[in-house]
Amino acid sequence: MIPRIALSVGEPAGIGPDLAVLLAQRAHASEIVAYADPQLLEDRARQLGLPLELIEHRPGDSPQATAARRLKVNPIPLAAPVTAGTLDPTNARYVLEALGTACDACLEGTADALVTGPVHKAIINEAGIAFTGHTEWLAERSGADLPVMLLAAGTFRVALVTTHLSLAAVPAAITADHVERILRILAAGLKRDFGIRQSHILVLGLNPHAGESGHLGTEEQTAIIPVLEKLRSEGINAEGPLPADTAFVPARLANADAVLAMYHDQGLPVLKHAGFGHAVNITLGLPIVRTSVDHGTALDRAGTGRVDPGSLQAALDAAVSIAHLRG
Repeated sequence: MIPRIALSVGEPAGIGPDLAVLLAQRAHASEIVAYADPQLLEDRARQLGLPLELIEHRPGDSPQATAARRLKVNPIPLAAPVTAGTLDPTNARYVLEALGTACDACLEGTADALVTGPVHKAIINEAGIAFTGHTEWLAERSGADLPVMLLAAGTFRVALVTTHLSLAAVPAAITADHVERILRILAAGLKRDFGIRQSHILVLGLNPHAGESGHLGTEEQTAIIPVLEKLRSEGINAEGPLPADTAFVPARLANADAVLAMYHDQGLPVLKHAGFGHAVNITLGLPIVRTSVDHGTALDRAGTGRVDPGSLQAALDAAVSIAHLRG
């Protein structure tokens, strides 16, 4: 099986086009199809001084391994010319059109997985389009009920109960029903996409010291502990709630397959400290395989050659691995 990977290049003024050009400099066992404006990729390759031959993608053809310095492209026209490093809200709809077309290819079965480059949320919102992030947007596009964000650096994995919420909104979102649904999706995803039949999940508390028996907050007693007891009775090995300040020590992580954090900045700083530059963002709970880089658009580096494609390569590798596991 040669998997076909749909690559959404992302914000055209950022490093997404650079990463696509760099990724194409070597051969790959999968077929990579970039969803982007061909002229954008050619211009960025020229700016970087790198060779690149673009081949228009034909969905009806059988997937072929990607040769070095070649890249298949599904053309999506830009709305306005691009200057590397300079955002333009005129191209916001182009970004989402490319992302949506790549997502649809996976939903239709003409692509096996979606790998997404970095987008710039603020410029999309400045264009008048409500957008909180890839995870939520792809869930709505694909009709998924509840997406779960999981970041992985090797075997170190951190999933989130809440994603792009303000801290003020987080406590109200930590309900027993929501925690249970997230944990079930996480356990199923570890089994389906990583081949871990009986996973061990560390579950963090919301409050300092996991609430200190209710003296520092009651969410642990009302929303987390009852769920963990219920799922453990069903054979799901979910340990916790654990204080976040000691949950990430090596001895505790050694036997864990994933950590479930209650909010974005509770778990992701630790994961990114451990694996920034080669970590992968994976969305569980979608009907498609989706992986992404672990960084942003890095506008100051676009077109400069000071870009490391390590996270995009890791995202590609993860997408291929999951696609093979799903068959």
